[in-house]
Amino acid sequence: MTARLTLPTGETVTPADVFCYGGYPYRFRPLPGDEYAFALSPLYWGESDMDVPFPDEAALEAQWEDSRGVLGDDEWRAWLADARDDERFGDDELGTIAVELGLADGSETEPANATSLTDRVRDTLGF
Repeated sequence: MTARLTLPTGETVTPADVFCYGGYPYRFRPLPGDEYAFALSPLYWGESDMDVPFPDEAALEAQWEDSRGVLGDDEWRAWLADARDDERFGDDELGTIAVELGLADGSETEPANATSLTDRVRDTLGF
């Protein structure tokens, strides 16, 4: 039986599904033991100190602010385009996320039509 988590949006996700939590793509990961029931694992930094553990779904709901749930491809493309203009995110990170989201095949560093303004200026100036 596949583990499932019901998000505060009412959507049900499995560990394979990606959703937007706190403005970043995450997957849910069931946890063994009694202290925490599951963790939210950031798509790029997953299974590290960046995972966010929760004792139950009520605790997730209490921290759901600025979260959106499951997004469609166009919404993830928009997220990636915005993230490319945000210095907190690196090109490798965003390229890996694009591949994980199925929006790039890994042969390129970014998805088609998602170049940032900064990248276009660099290309124009020849940097």
